[in-house]
Amino acid sequence: MNVGKTLFAQIMEFVPWTSFTRIVERYGGDSGVRSLSCTEQFRAMAFAQLTYRESLRDIETCLASNQAKLYGMGFRSPVKRSTLADANEGRDWHIWEDLAALLIRRARKLYCNDSFGSDLSNTVYALDSTTIDLCLSLFPWAPFRSTKAAVKLHTLLDLRGNIPAFIHISDGKMGDVNVLDMLTFEPGAFYVMDRGYLDFARLFALHQGGAFFVTRAKRGMDAHRVYSMQADRSTGIICDQRIALDGFYASQDYPEQLRRIRFKDPETGKTLVFLTNNTALPALTIAALYKSRWQVELFFKWIKQHLRIKRFIGNSENAVKTQIWCAVSTYVLIAIAKKELQLDASLYNMLQILSVSVFEKTPLSQALAGGGQLQDQTDFHNQLDLFGF
Repeated sequence: MNVGKTLFAQIMEFVPWTSFTRIVERYGGDSGVRSLSCTEQFRAMAFAQLTYRESLRDIETCLASNQAKLYGMGFRSPVKRSTLADANEGRDWHIWEDLAALLIRRARKLYCNDSFGSDLSNTVYALDSTTIDLCLSLFPWAPFRSTKAAVKLHTLLDLRGNIPAFIHISDGKMGDVNVLDMLTFEPGAFYVMDRGYLDFARLFALHQGGAFFVTRAKRGMDAHRVYSMQADRSTGIICDQRIALDGFYASQDYPEQLRRIRFKDPETGKTLVFLTNNTALPALTIAALYKSRWQVELFFKWIKQHLRIKRFIGNSENAVKTQIWCAVSTYVLIAIAKKELQLDASLYNMLQILSVSVFEKTPLSQALAGGGQLQDQTDFHNQLDLFGF
């Protein structure tokens, strides 16, 4: 890349601006705009994510201190905090949702051949949600409890590359299982979920769509064994059975047989009971698939630590969703840059380097080449490394 461009400008070159322009036109995002276009608004929000700015004043001050470089970074004039606040409040947050979806499609194509620790050729998704606590007096549109507000990020994570394939932002009261009604199930793919998503009518719809699910059974589930298959207890598999549901409503919601696997984890000694509609894979592979669900938990932990989505620079629903979708877009953008430039650095190291050098004028690949030499702050001996690929 051009040595005369800042690192920030080089990162922004991975955004498909032509497609973004069509998105903006679809929602009329630049209608009547004079000073801060949607393009500049995204650049300002991405700058806040990359440099860990947590307030409008922070963004304004940091950009103003480098006015000579702003034009090269894509800003026609200095960004005023009042203008940015009005843009976040007034411009449709669907613009940024569509941009994130555009970047996600591109990233998933780049990472589709990556391994996630299994030899399966099927796509494997992990479905879960995380809650971001808010103040009820400042965010009354997101009720959660009597004295607390919250938003939920319902996420379907593609385990090849840990790229979110689907994200839905709701208030804190929305039940996790309702997200299954919003998904279009991919035939042949595996959907790994915890028992909070155990709804037999919805799981049967997934089954009829040609997809597979792996989840945990709830205690006291009313079912009977149809027959048992051989199980190698030395591997931790206690039993591998076909079952039929006995409950009146459950048997109507899921009229076919299910596979139940009882597994004792040799590391923790805990006994887990899995339910799946897949009858071909070995029982130990089903257990390993459920264990891979932990990747979505690490994803939530990672984005809360390294993206600015715990403190918001606007209180309205539109401003909050704008900030979250811009944060997701920035995360996926860095993942795209990593893959396109074939860098060995982790996403954590890339973000740390960019946070202190976005104004530097050096080739991006050269600036980030040494990222793999840094000690990752979350590299503990007893913790999985989500983004060390």
